[in-house]
Amino acid sequence: MARVYNFAAGPATLPEPVLEQAAQEMLDWHGSGVSVMEMSHRGKEFISIAEQAEASLRKLLAIPANYKVLFLQGGATLQFSAVPLNLLRGKKSADYVNTGEWSKKAIKEAKRYCAVNTAASSEDRNFSYAPEQSAWKLDPNAAYVHYTSNETIGGVEFHWVPETDGVPLVADMSSHILSRPMDVARYGLIYAGAQKNIGPAGLAIVIVRDDLIGAAAPQTPTLLDYKVQAENGWMFNTPPTYAVYIAGLVFEWLQQLGGLKKMEELNRAKARVLYDFLDETEFYYSPVAKSDRSLMNVPFRLKNETLDAEFLKQSKSRGLVELKGHRSVGGMRASIYNAMPIEGVRALVAFMREFQAQHG
Repeated sequence: MARVYNFAAGPATLPEPVLEQAAQEMLDWHGSGVSVMEMSHRGKEFISIAEQAEASLRKLLAIPANYKVLFLQGGATLQFSAVPLNLLRGKKSADYVNTGEWSKKAIKEAKRYCAVNTAASSEDRNFSYAPEQSAWKLDPNAAYVHYTSNETIGGVEFHWVPETDGVPLVADMSSHILSRPMDVARYGLIYAGAQKNIGPAGLAIVIVRDDLIGAAAPQTPTLLDYKVQAENGWMFNTPPTYAVYIAGLVFEWLQQLGGLKKMEELNRAKARVLYDFLDETEFYYSPVAKSDRSLMNVPFRLKNETLDAEFLKQSKSRGLVELKGHRSVGGMRASIYNAMPIEGVRALVAFMREFQAQHG
């Protein structure tokens, strides 16, 4: 069976060259006689894989030397707890920006450990935009400022970096990390689940500044203590070895492609194809403010929502899968991560035109 165009929000499509290399190395990695998923995480073979993966990520993002890179388990959701446990450092409150479902989940978890000040929110317009910096009400005594820089469900992306007057800035970048260059030094901590732009589900990447490590709350579980993980090379326990291996292959693929500047060019071109079509039609529409539209997750709706089921049925028959919007918001959503080729987006738009001609 031919591969389909997979628009899933995560686990998401992976680069075909990565899948092909992993298939070739499945039974025997570089003459070792074993699969990567059979290797000891303490053995020299996997240590070399892990070291190369970290080095590649550091190069791609130009991560400064005073930041630790941790490959952890539990996805981004576990970091909703790890962040306050590690970063409160004796303070009682933190600032959070509420821009959608994942922001709300992070806020709910943080409230277990501290007082949460909602510094800004876009709930007044159904989470369809990113609040301007001028509307933020930051607490200078907050331990940190947290925001979700790309809301996977709502399709809202911050195309700018907030100013926090020296308070550590924390970002959940799960659904757009590695989609474009970024200045890591402007953040205290960045975290991201891997299953969208990096690799298999279950892995989380944490990039944390050195001075924010070492003052975890006493009740912090050992595995969630960044100091413990950093001191043990993020191998305090058995890490998700195969997920790290695939992530490393993805990092190498990005380097061969030309790095994140080239990736951003490709992503903007892909997004333009879809958004330009949505803006020219009245049959479909985008619910997101134009200035804050995500390059990775594109929610859209049919004006006649009684056609949703037929749209999904026909799109699937055309090899365009996982276009159903999140259950919390409905509608449609096309996730066009790094590994989605522009041909996939063009095929989607061509189908949307045909469907409109049939039912418009």
